[in-house]
Amino acid sequence: MNIAIVGLGIIGGSLAKAFTEYTEHRVIGINRTESVVKQALDEGAIHEAGTKYSLANADVVYMCTYPKHIVSFVRENISIFKKGCIITDVCGIKSEICGELTEICVNGGLQYVGSHPMAGKEKYSYSASEAGLFVNASYIIVPCKADKIAVDTIATLAKEIGCGTIRIASPEEHDRMIAFTSQVPHALACAYVMSPCCPNHNGFSAGSYRDVSRVAAINENLWTDLFLSNSKPLSEELSVLIDNITNIKNAVDSGDADILRELLKKSRLIKQGLGE
Repeated sequence: MNIAIVGLGIIGGSLAKAFTEYTEHRVIGINRTESVVKQALDEGAIHEAGTKYSLANADVVYMCTYPKHIVSFVRENISIFKKGCIITDVCGIKSEICGELTEICVNGGLQYVGSHPMAGKEKYSYSASEAGLFVNASYIIVPCKADKIAVDTIATLAKEIGCGTIRIASPEEHDRMIAFTSQVPHALACAYVMSPCCPNHNGFSAGSYRDVSRVAAINENLWTDLFLSNSKPLSEELSVLIDNITNIKNAVDSGDADILRELLKKSRLIKQGLGE
Protein backbone atom coordinates (compact mmCIF):
# COMPACT_ATOMS: atom_id res chain seq x y z
CA MET A 1 0.00 0.00 0.00
CA ASN A 2 0.89 3.67 -0.24
CA ILE A 3 1.10 5.01 3.31
CA ALA A 4 1.23 8.76 3.90
CA ILE A 5 2.50 10.06 7.23
CA VAL A 6 1.57 13.65 8.07
CA GLY A 7 3.92 14.98 10.75
CA LEU A 8 7.41 13.54 11.10
CA GLY A 9 8.07 13.98 14.81
CA ILE A 10 9.13 11.09 16.99
CA ILE A 11 5.98 9.03 16.35
CA GLY A 12 5.52 9.92 12.68
CA GLY A 13 9.23 9.53 12.02
CA SER A 14 9.31 6.17 13.80
CA LEU A 15 6.28 4.98 11.82
CA ALA A 16 8.03 5.96 8.59
CA LYS A 17 11.21 4.14 9.56
CA ALA A 18 9.31 1.07 10.78
CA PHE A 19 7.18 0.71 7.64
CA THR A 20 10.25 1.20 5.44
CA GLU A 21 12.40 -1.27 7.36
CA TYR A 22 9.89 -3.99 8.23
CA THR A 23 7.36 -3.94 5.36
CA GLU A 24 7.05 -3.56 1.61
CA HIS A 25 4.69 -0.59 1.82
CA ARG A 26 5.63 2.66 0.09
CA VAL A 27 5.97 5.56 2.53
CA ILE A 28 5.17 9.19 1.72
CA GLY A 29 6.37 11.77 4.25
CA ILE A 30 4.57 15.09 4.69
CA ASN A 31 5.81 17.69 7.16
CA ARG A 32 5.47 21.44 7.65
CA THR A 33 9.26 21.85 7.93
CA GLU A 34 10.75 20.86 4.57
CA SER A 35 14.22 20.20 6.02
CA VAL A 36 12.79 17.34 8.10
CA VAL A 37 11.22 15.74 5.01
CA LYS A 38 14.54 16.08 3.18
CA GLN A 39 16.38 14.47 6.08
CA ALA A 40 13.92 11.57 6.17
CA LEU A 41 14.29 11.10 2.41
CA ASP A 42 18.08 11.26 2.54
CA GLU A 43 18.13 8.69 5.34
CA GLY A 44 15.83 6.33 3.46
CA ALA A 45 13.05 6.60 6.06
CA ILE A 46 10.54 7.58 3.35
CA HIS A 47 10.23 6.84 -0.35
CA GLU A 48 8.71 10.17 -1.34
CA ALA A 49 8.87 13.73 -0.04
CA GLY A 50 5.19 14.54 -0.27
CA THR A 51 2.87 17.52 -0.14
CA LYS A 52 -0.82 17.64 0.66
CA TYR A 53 -1.48 16.72 -2.97
CA SER A 54 0.26 13.39 -2.39
CA LEU A 55 -2.76 12.41 -0.27
CA ALA A 56 -4.54 11.56 -3.52
CA ASN A 57 -2.30 8.51 -3.88
CA ALA A 58 -2.43 7.26 -0.29
CA ASP A 59 -4.34 4.14 0.75
CA VAL A 60 -3.75 4.87 4.46
CA VAL A 61 -2.93 8.23 6.05
CA TYR A 62 -1.43 8.51 9.54
CA MET A 63 -2.10 11.89 11.14
CA CYS A 64 0.81 12.53 13.52
CA THR A 65 0.27 16.20 14.29
CA TYR A 66 -1.04 17.94 17.42
CA PRO A 67 -4.65 16.91 18.18
CA LYS A 68 -6.06 20.39 17.50
CA HIS A 69 -4.55 20.35 13.99
CA ILE A 70 -5.81 16.91 12.93
CA VAL A 71 -9.47 17.78 12.38
CA SER A 72 -8.72 21.04 10.58
CA PHE A 73 -6.15 19.38 8.28
CA VAL A 74 -8.55 16.63 7.25
CA ARG A 75 -11.43 19.05 6.77
CA GLU A 76 -9.38 21.47 4.67
CA ASN A 77 -7.98 18.74 2.44
CA ILE A 78 -10.97 16.39 2.27
CA SER A 79 -11.31 16.80 -1.52
CA ILE A 80 -7.71 15.65 -2.07
CA PHE A 81 -7.84 12.34 -0.21
CA LYS A 82 -8.27 9.20 -2.30
CA LYS A 83 -11.84 7.88 -2.07
CA GLY A 84 -12.00 4.91 0.31
CA CYS A 85 -8.74 5.93 1.99
CA ILE A 86 -8.32 5.00 5.65
CA ILE A 87 -7.38 7.89 7.90
CA THR A 88 -5.99 7.18 11.34
CA ASP A 89 -4.23 9.21 14.01
CA VAL A 90 -1.81 8.52 16.84
CA CYS A 91 -2.79 11.14 19.40
CA GLY A 92 -3.45 10.59 23.09
CA ILE A 93 -7.05 11.80 23.16
CA LYS A 94 -10.03 10.49 21.26
CA SER A 95 -13.40 11.82 22.53
CA GLU A 96 -12.65 15.35 21.37
CA ILE A 97 -11.77 14.37 17.79
CA CYS A 98 -13.58 11.10 16.99
CA GLY A 99 -17.02 12.57 16.42
CA GLU A 100 -15.90 15.33 14.08
CA LEU A 101 -13.45 13.19 12.16
CA THR A 102 -15.97 10.40 11.70
CA GLU A 103 -18.53 12.83 10.28
CA ILE A 104 -16.01 14.52 7.98
CA CYS A 105 -14.70 11.20 6.67
CA VAL A 106 -18.12 9.62 6.15
CA ASN A 107 -19.28 12.67 4.19
CA GLY A 108 -16.07 12.57 2.14
CA GLY A 109 -16.20 8.87 1.31
CA LEU A 110 -13.33 7.98 3.65
CA GLN A 111 -12.87 5.69 6.65
CA TYR A 112 -11.63 7.03 9.98
CA VAL A 113 -10.12 4.64 12.53
CA GLY A 114 -8.73 6.17 15.71
CA SER A 115 -5.52 4.63 16.98
CA HIS A 116 -2.84 5.20 19.58
CA PRO A 117 0.50 3.34 19.79
CA MET A 118 1.61 3.13 23.41
CA ALA A 119 5.21 4.01 22.71
CA GLY A 120 7.37 7.08 22.93
CA LYS A 121 10.32 8.77 24.59
CA GLU A 122 10.92 11.88 26.60
CA LYS A 123 12.39 13.38 23.42
CA TYR A 124 9.96 14.33 20.68
CA SER A 125 11.69 15.38 17.45
CA TYR A 126 12.36 13.43 14.25
CA SER A 127 15.96 12.98 15.36
CA ALA A 128 14.72 10.82 18.27
CA SER A 129 12.66 8.53 16.01
CA GLU A 130 13.61 4.89 15.46
CA ALA A 131 12.23 1.92 13.55
CA GLY A 132 12.09 -0.30 16.63
CA LEU A 133 10.04 2.08 18.78
CA PHE A 134 6.85 0.00 18.46
CA VAL A 135 8.31 -3.46 19.00
CA ASN A 136 6.16 -5.24 21.63
CA ALA A 137 4.22 -2.02 22.29
CA SER A 138 0.47 -2.07 22.88
CA TYR A 139 -1.65 -0.51 20.14
CA ILE A 140 -5.09 0.89 20.94
CA ILE A 141 -7.69 1.02 18.17
CA VAL A 142 -10.83 3.13 18.47
CA PRO A 143 -13.05 2.06 15.54
CA CYS A 144 -15.26 5.19 15.51
CA LYS A 145 -17.88 3.53 13.22
CA ALA A 146 -15.34 2.41 10.60
CA ASP A 147 -16.04 -0.91 8.90
CA LYS A 148 -14.31 -4.14 9.91
CA ILE A 149 -11.98 -4.14 6.91
CA ALA A 150 -10.61 -0.72 7.84
CA VAL A 151 -10.17 -1.68 11.51
CA ASP A 152 -8.48 -4.95 10.55
CA THR A 153 -6.16 -3.08 8.19
CA ILE A 154 -4.93 -0.78 10.95
CA ALA A 155 -4.50 -3.76 13.29
CA THR A 156 -2.49 -5.63 10.67
CA LEU A 157 -0.27 -2.62 10.02
CA ALA A 158 0.36 -2.32 13.77
CA LYS A 159 1.45 -5.95 13.91
CA GLU A 160 3.70 -5.49 10.87
CA ILE A 161 5.76 -2.83 12.67
CA GLY A 162 6.17 -4.99 15.75
CA CYS A 163 3.29 -4.05 18.06
CA GLY A 164 2.21 -6.71 20.53
CA THR A 165 -1.16 -6.36 22.23
CA ILE A 166 -3.99 -4.84 20.18
CA ARG A 167 -6.74 -3.30 22.30
CA ILE A 168 -10.13 -2.17 20.97
CA ALA A 169 -11.73 0.64 22.95
CA SER A 170 -14.42 3.28 22.80
CA PRO A 171 -13.29 6.93 22.81
CA GLU A 172 -14.48 7.26 26.41
CA GLU A 173 -12.65 4.17 27.67
CA HIS A 174 -9.50 5.21 25.83
CA ASP A 175 -9.47 8.68 27.36
CA ARG A 176 -10.26 7.43 30.87
CA MET A 177 -7.46 4.85 30.82
CA ILE A 178 -4.92 7.16 29.18
CA ALA A 179 -5.59 9.72 31.90
CA PHE A 180 -4.46 7.06 34.39
CA THR A 181 -1.64 5.32 32.50
CA SER A 182 -0.06 8.29 30.73
CA GLN A 183 -1.29 11.73 31.70
CA VAL A 184 -1.16 11.35 35.50
CA PRO A 185 2.44 10.01 35.38
CA HIS A 186 3.46 13.03 33.31
CA ALA A 187 1.74 15.39 35.73
CA LEU A 188 3.36 13.58 38.68
CA ALA A 189 6.83 13.79 37.12
CA CYS A 190 6.44 17.51 36.48
CA ALA A 191 5.26 18.16 40.04
CA TYR A 192 8.05 15.97 41.44
CA VAL A 193 10.95 17.81 39.77
CA MET A 194 9.57 21.19 40.91
CA SER A 195 10.86 20.39 44.42
CA PRO A 196 13.71 22.68 45.50
CA CYS A 197 15.66 19.49 46.24
CA CYS A 198 15.75 18.46 42.58
CA PRO A 199 18.76 20.51 41.44
CA ASN A 200 20.83 18.85 44.19
CA HIS A 201 19.80 15.25 43.42
CA ASN A 202 23.11 14.18 41.87
CA GLY A 203 24.89 11.78 44.22
CA PHE A 204 21.72 11.14 46.20
CA SER A 205 19.59 9.55 43.47
CA ALA A 206 19.33 6.20 41.75
CA GLY A 207 16.59 4.20 40.02
CA SER A 208 13.64 5.63 41.94
CA TYR A 209 14.50 9.19 40.97
CA ARG A 210 15.06 8.23 37.33
CA ASP A 211 11.82 6.26 37.11
CA VAL A 212 9.64 9.02 38.55
CA SER A 213 11.32 12.01 36.88
CA ARG A 214 12.01 10.63 33.38
CA VAL A 215 8.97 12.04 31.57
CA ALA A 216 9.31 15.48 33.14
CA ALA A 217 11.40 16.35 30.06
CA ILE A 218 8.07 17.16 28.47
CA ASN A 219 6.85 18.88 25.30
CA GLU A 220 4.83 21.52 27.14
CA ASN A 221 2.89 22.64 24.06
CA LEU A 222 1.69 19.15 23.13
CA TRP A 223 0.92 18.07 26.69
CA THR A 224 -0.97 21.26 27.49
CA ASP A 225 -3.26 20.39 24.57
CA LEU A 226 -3.57 16.78 25.72
CA PHE A 227 -4.30 17.67 29.35
CA LEU A 228 -6.94 20.26 28.51
CA SER A 229 -8.54 18.10 25.82
CA ASN A 230 -9.00 15.34 28.39
CA SER A 231 -9.62 17.56 31.38
CA LYS A 232 -12.48 15.69 33.09
CA PRO A 233 -10.92 12.18 33.20
CA LEU A 234 -7.53 13.66 34.05
CA SER A 235 -8.92 15.81 36.85
CA GLU A 236 -10.74 12.81 38.32
CA GLU A 237 -7.57 10.70 38.31
CA LEU A 238 -5.51 13.54 39.77
CA SER A 239 -8.04 13.79 42.61
CA VAL A 240 -7.59 10.09 43.34
CA LEU A 241 -3.82 10.52 43.38
CA ILE A 242 -4.02 13.57 45.64
CA ASP A 243 -6.31 11.71 48.07
CA ASN A 244 -3.93 8.76 48.24
CA ILE A 245 -0.87 10.97 48.76
CA THR A 246 -2.76 12.95 51.40
CA ASN A 247 -3.59 9.73 53.29
CA ILE A 248 0.09 8.78 53.33
CA LYS A 249 1.10 12.31 54.39
CA ASN A 250 -1.44 12.34 57.20
CA ALA A 251 -0.15 9.03 58.51
CA VAL A 252 3.43 10.36 58.40
CA ASP A 253 2.44 13.64 60.08
CA SER A 254 0.61 11.84 62.88
CA GLY A 255 3.29 9.20 63.32
CA ASP A 256 0.66 6.47 62.88
CA ALA A 257 2.77 3.45 61.91
CA ASP A 258 -0.22 1.10 61.71
CA ILE A 259 -2.13 3.18 59.16
CA LEU A 260 1.03 3.90 57.17
CA ARG A 261 1.96 0.22 57.11
CA GLU A 262 -1.53 -0.71 55.87
CA LEU A 263 -1.43 1.88 53.10
CA LEU A 264 1.97 0.68 51.91
CA LYS A 265 0.85 -2.95 52.17
CA LYS A 266 -2.26 -2.19 50.13
CA SER A 267 -0.17 -0.77 47.29
CA ARG A 268 2.21 -3.74 47.39
CA LEU A 269 -0.65 -6.24 47.19
CA ILE A 270 -2.25 -4.39 44.27
CA LYS A 271 1.02 -4.37 42.32
CA GLN A 272 1.83 -7.99 43.14
CA GLY A 273 -1.70 -9.03 42.21
CA LEU A 274 -1.11 -7.69 38.71
CA GLY A 275 1.82 -10.06 38.30
CA GLU A 276 4.18 -7.24 37.34
